[in-house]
Amino acid sequence: MSDTRTGHPTPADETAEREAERLTSAPADPADPGAPIGIGVLGWARWTWRQLTSMRVALILLFMLSLAAIPGSLIPQNSQNSFKVDTWKAAHQGIAPYYEKLQLFDVYSSVWFSAIYILLFVSLAGCIVPRTWQFVGVLRAAPPAAPRNLTRMPVYAAWHTDADAKAVNAAGYRLLKGRRFRAQLAGGAVAAEKGYLREVGNLLFHLSLFALLAGFAWASLASGTGGKLLVENQGYSNTTTQLDDFTGSAFYTADDLDAFGFKLDSFSARYQTAGDQMGSARDFTAHIRYWKGTDSSKLTPSTIEVNHPLEVDGSKVFLIGHGYAPVVTIRNAKNEIVYRGPTPFLPQDSNNTSTGVIKVSDYGTGPDGKKTMLGFNGYFLPTAPANFEQTGPVSLFPDAADPMLVLTAYQGDLGTDSGPQNVYQLNTKRMTQLKQDGDIARARLKPGQAWELPDGYGTLTFDGYQQWASFNISHRPGNAVALTGAVCAILGLVGSLFVQRRRIWIRATAGPDGRTLVEVAGLGRSESARTAEELAELAVELQDSAPALAEDEDPSDGPPDDPGDHPAHPADPADPDSKE
Repeated sequence: MSDTRTGHPTPADETAEREAERLTSAPADPADPGAPIGIGVLGWARWTWRQLTSMRVALILLFMLSLAAIPGSLIPQNSQNSFKVDTWKAAHQGIAPYYEKLQLFDVYSSVWFSAIYILLFVSLAGCIVPRTWQFVGVLRAAPPAAPRNLTRMPVYAAWHTDADAKAVNAAGYRLLKGRRFRAQLAGGAVAAEKGYLREVGNLLFHLSLFALLAGFAWASLASGTGGKLLVENQGYSNTTTQLDDFTGSAFYTADDLDAFGFKLDSFSARYQTAGDQMGSARDFTAHIRYWKGTDSSKLTPSTIEVNHPLEVDGSKVFLIGHGYAPVVTIRNAKNEIVYRGPTPFLPQDSNNTSTGVIKVSDYGTGPDGKKTMLGFNGYFLPTAPANFEQTGPVSLFPDAADPMLVLTAYQGDLGTDSGPQNVYQLNTKRMTQLKQDGDIARARLKPGQAWELPDGYGTLTFDGYQQWASFNISHRPGNAVALTGAVCAILGLVGSLFVQRRRIWIRATAGPDGRTLVEVAGLGRSESARTAEELAELAVELQDSAPALAEDEDPSDGPPDDPGDHPAHPADPADPDSKE
């Protein structure tokens, strides 16, 4: 007969129902007060912090920082050479605005680069502090006591001796201390550990990366840089009014510029004249005289070469560019000199084919009696070709072996009254190109030759050329910290790779037969044959105090191994590197 019961569920039935619900994979009902509660805001914050300070995320951020630095190496940067940036923008006018929006001309101060940088900074700080604290605890603690069963260690040796067990343990203690182990004799066994420099190397590497990032951060917050182009025999004083451009920072402004100046006396360049690398630069040297402070009468001769800057107080002057400045004399229709002097032209290739403009805003009245201006656009070729029809206006060699100035002329309004202009570009919107014999007026001039301008606008004489050099004046206080961090990071990496952390235990116990069993075991924190070799050396040396009995086998051979008696490195709660 079946027993069927109806009515209210019993407490046992309710408990069974709740247990069954725990096994289901269906989402919990938020209206149910007994539903599981999420980790909450604090839990998510803790999880995020743990992820950010993990080694995996730190490596990802370091890789992202390396990728983010690539555009800064391939694209000209305003902080390094604004002239190259302007030239690049002029040559890529279509894509330049997009690069501007993405801050690709200021990569190292961009928002996206700074975000990666700060996250990596925080990740390293969150990793170093707890790890250092744990390592200090390991140093203050005694070496881990000997395990009960030493045969489970990866490296093991044992033999019998007639020596007293206490004397053997004491001899083992002295032997390990003599090998600079941190040793402790307690509980009838000797526990020793060595190789702490491995973790010191790891911490030094992380601290050095932290210092490296801190140095770069300091440099970006308290640094400034400016550019200046000087023609031979021109001088410069380190003020914002004489800088061609200046980029400061939060803690370094134009008011913080170091007081000094220098004069470019001459510039010398040497190129290879034969072989596969003909035309390659072999020497660039700017010969200068500089002064400190505001007294420009006390001059000190010096030179500035590539990678050999001039250091004055907290600033460095780097040589970053070189070119030619044609010297021309322009006379108007009344034979009055309206322009004379050198005009820098910018190199466009490795052979110093240079482009530039000459602007004569004070020309005066033209042949028609109206006030006008003149503009000239063209090339300077240090070594001009013999036949332009075959090569075009290009230089064949970077040195001035056969210089030539190629120009076209314009007249009209230069637009200088409407605001600042680029001195290396000619605005021809309100100008007319001069004609000669029904064609565009052109001239190819060697030094000393003159060009009779068409329509009675006067003459232009190519007097020769001078050389110019461009300099980067940089103030970066964090470079020394960054360099020290880089060197220490290498040293820490060497220590973490070549120093092995290992533990050794020696235990001597008296047996019921009157003999003493001597056991020696070792554990290396990394795979290395050095642990077995060191243990064998210790066993041989220890036999001076505990000689093996004749019937025993070689002390380097332990008892038969049980395949299950060799686990991986056991965990040590006192060791921050141990893992279960």
